[in-house]
Amino acid sequence: MAKEFRVSRSTTVAAPPERILPLLTDLRQWQRWSPWEGLDPHLERTYAGADSGVGAVYGWRGNSKAGQGKMEIVEATPDRVGVDLVFAAPMQAHNRVDFLLTPADGGTRVEWVMTGPQNAVMRLMSKLYSMEKMIGPDLEKGLRQLKQAAESA
Repeated sequence: MAKEFRVSRSTTVAAPPERILPLLTDLRQWQRWSPWEGLDPHLERTYAGADSGVGAVYGWRGNSKAGQGKMEIVEATPDRVGVDLVFAAPMQAHNRVDFLLTPADGGTRVEWVMTGPQNAVMRLMSKLYSMEKMIGPDLEKGLRQLKQAAESA
């Protein structure tokens, strides 16, 4: 059983990277497209550090579905946004999220990748329900919503 996981999804957005990047690098903009928005109508959000780009930090605390955690942008270039993602609850995890932007016919291909270690509990759980099945649909939903937000801007 793998000690690391990698889940990836992609879509093509009919918009240039300059229109997509602010939706990724300004963590306040994630409310427009993140698949996890709406899990808790009373979600507590905090923002710290830079307004956008490297050093921007977003923390959240919510109900059992939303959980608790924080993320920080650690890399921001015209073709990549890297995020350090830490979950405190309902489970503890420390993952990496990358958004890769490449020119595509008529727009930009956006790939959303999540990677991280699988501790013993996660490896055991993955025998019943893989990270692909747990995270993949959320990444697909988020990319659909990101596409809509970027194309309507």
